[in-house]
Amino acid sequence: MIVYSDTINQFNKDVDAGIIAEIIKEEFEKHGINHNNEAEYRSWDNSLFYMSNILYKSNIDKDVHVAIEYKIPTTSKRVDFLISGKDDNDKKNLVIIELKQWEKAKRTDKEDLVLTYVGGGNRLVTHPSYQAYSYAKTIESFSEYVQEEKIKIYPCSYLHNYEESERKELENPLYDKIVKVSPLFLKKDSQKLRNFIERHIKKADQGKLLYEIDHGKIRPSKALQDTLSSMLDGNEEYYMLDEQKVVYSSIKKIVEESRFSNEKHTIIVQGGPGTGKSVLAINLLVDFRDLNVSYVTKNAAPRDVYFAKLKRGRHKYQYVKTLFRSSGSFVNSKNNDFDCLLIDEAHRLNEKSGFFGNIGENQIKELIKASKVSVFFIDEDQRVTLKDIGSIDAIKKHAKKLGSTIHMGEDFILTSQYRCNGSEGYIAFIDDLLGLRETANKDYFDLDYDIKVYDDLVLMREDLRKKNHNNKARMLAGYCYDWITRKNPKGDIYDIVINDFKAKWNFDNTNTWAIDETSFDQVGCIHTSQGLEFDYVGVIIGNDLRYENKRVITDYTKRSKNDASLKGIHKHNRYKDADIIIRNTYKTLLTRGQKGCYIYCEDKNLSEHIKKRIKLLNEVRANERNYRKNS
Repeated sequence: MIVYSDTINQFNKDVDAGIIAEIIKEEFEKHGINHNNEAEYRSWDNSLFYMSNILYKSNIDKDVHVAIEYKIPTTSKRVDFLISGKDDNDKKNLVIIELKQWEKAKRTDKEDLVLTYVGGGNRLVTHPSYQAYSYAKTIESFSEYVQEEKIKIYPCSYLHNYEESERKELENPLYDKIVKVSPLFLKKDSQKLRNFIERHIKKADQGKLLYEIDHGKIRPSKALQDTLSSMLDGNEEYYMLDEQKVVYSSIKKIVEESRFSNEKHTIIVQGGPGTGKSVLAINLLVDFRDLNVSYVTKNAAPRDVYFAKLKRGRHKYQYVKTLFRSSGSFVNSKNNDFDCLLIDEAHRLNEKSGFFGNIGENQIKELIKASKVSVFFIDEDQRVTLKDIGSIDAIKKHAKKLGSTIHMGEDFILTSQYRCNGSEGYIAFIDDLLGLRETANKDYFDLDYDIKVYDDLVLMREDLRKKNHNNKARMLAGYCYDWITRKNPKGDIYDIVINDFKAKWNFDNTNTWAIDETSFDQVGCIHTSQGLEFDYVGVIIGNDLRYENKRVITDYTKRSKNDASLKGIHKHNRYKDADIIIRNTYKTLLTRGQKGCYIYCEDKNLSEHIKKRIKLLNEVRANERNYRKNS
C-alpha cells in the first residue's frame, strides 16, 4: 500500500502550499487508518520540505513519480520515500530513502546499531543506512515484478538535521560495510544526495514501476521450514528489520563476549505471535553453528519439521540431530556444557521432564545451568496447558539463583508483525474478539487478509483445498473432540463429525503433519501447529468458546476427555487459568495463516458475532477499494 504517489512537480506544489502532511494524513484515513501521531505528522512536514528542495533543484524530469509511506508486503514496515524512473540508459530503477530528523547519534559496538534519542529517550536502533538497505532487500525478495524485470533498488538515508560535528559517529569504520551499499547523507550533503538520485533516475516512467510494486504479484511468503537448509548453507533468506535487528545484534554481542569468560547470561526476548521469534532463533542458530549451540523447544512439532526438511538436504544426520533438542534433554547436563541454547516457545516449558513428568527438577533451571548463554523467546499469552510454567518471573528467579546476568527490556522486545500478511491490526482484532484485551483498532486492519466465516464445514474444507498450493494449507481445531481413531487411524471411523463433515485428528505417529503431503484432510491441534506457519488455515472453534450475553465466554467442560492441557483443574481450582488457556489456544490457531484464515464455529451465536465484525471490516475495505479505483 502506497499512501501518497504523484509526480515530482505535483509533490513540490503540495509541499510549497504547506499541505503535504495534511494530504498524507487524509490518505491514511481514506484507507481506513486513523493516524493521530503528532510527531510523525511534524516529521512529514519537516522532512518532505527538505526532499522537495533536493528534487526541485535537480536535473531530474519533473514528471518522475515519487511515493511516500509504502507498506512493505507481509510486514508492518513502511518506506519513507521512493523515487521511480529511468536512468540515462533507459534502465528502470528505484531509489528508496530513509528520512530521519536526528541531530546526533552515538556509535555502538553492536552490528549495524546506533544509539540516539527517539521516543522520549536514548535507544538502540538500526543505523539509518542499514534500515534503508534491509527494506530494499525485503522488497526485492517479495516483488515478482522487481525480480522478473531485474529492477535495481538503490537505498540510502538522509538525515537533514544532523550536526556536522557528529558525522564521525555514523560514518565510523564500524559501519563502512553498510554505508558502502546504502550511502548516508547528512545535513551538508544535499548536493551529494541529489547527485546520487540523478545517477540512477533521470527520466519518467509514468509511475509504472511504483504501480507494479504496489499492485503487482507478491512472491509466495517464505516459510521458515522451507528455507532452513539454504540458511545453513550460508545464504541470507531473511533480512532483520528494525527491532528484529536490534535484538539480533544485541544477542550476538553477548554470545561473542561470553566465549572468553565463564560468566553466565540469560536473555529474555518477548514477542507476540508472528513477530519473528522463531526466525530470529534460527538465524542465530545458523550464525553460531561453529559453536556448541542448539535450538530447543518443548513442543516436538517444530523440531521434527525442521529436522525432516534438513534430512532431505545434504546435511549429515548427526550434525542435524545436535542442532535440535527437546527441553527435557538437559536433566543430566553439566554447568556450561553449551555455548548457547536458543529456547523457542519458552512459555511452553514444563517443570519436570519425561513422559510421566517425573524426571529432573525444573526445565528452566536445567537450561540456564547447561549453557553459558541461554536465550528464552517467550510470549506469555501463548501458554496453552496448565503444565506450561514458562514465565518471565520464573526465568528471572532461576537465573538469579544460578548467578546468571539477566538481559531483557526494550532492546529485547519484538512488536512488528510478519505473519497474517504483516498486519498488527489483525492481531489486535483477534485479541479484542477473544476478549484477551481491548484494542483501539478492533474494527479494522489495514490490508487484504482473507478472513471468512462459514456455516458449512464441507464447503470450508473445499475452499481451503483450493488454497493448498505447495501443501501450505491446513485445518486446525480446538481440543473439543475425542481422539477415537488413536488406536485405529486407518479405520472407517472419524474423530470430528459435524453435520456432513467428517475428519480425523492428525495421526499419532507423526510430528511432521505440518509438511506431510498426505495430511491435508486430517485436522491438526495446538500441539502440531504451534510454532509453525501456513499460507492458509481453516479453524474449527468448538463449543468451549461461545457468545452469550453480548460477550465471548469459555467453557472448559466442553473440551475433550482426551485433553490433557487442563489436567488438574479441579484439584488446584485453576478455573481462571483454564479460561485464559482456551482463549490463548484459539488465538494461536487463528494466527497461523500468512495469507488467510477461514473460521467455523459450532456456536451459532459466536458465528454471527464474528460475521458482524467482519462485515464492518469489509465495509471499510470496500470504501478503500472504491477510493483507489477513483483516485
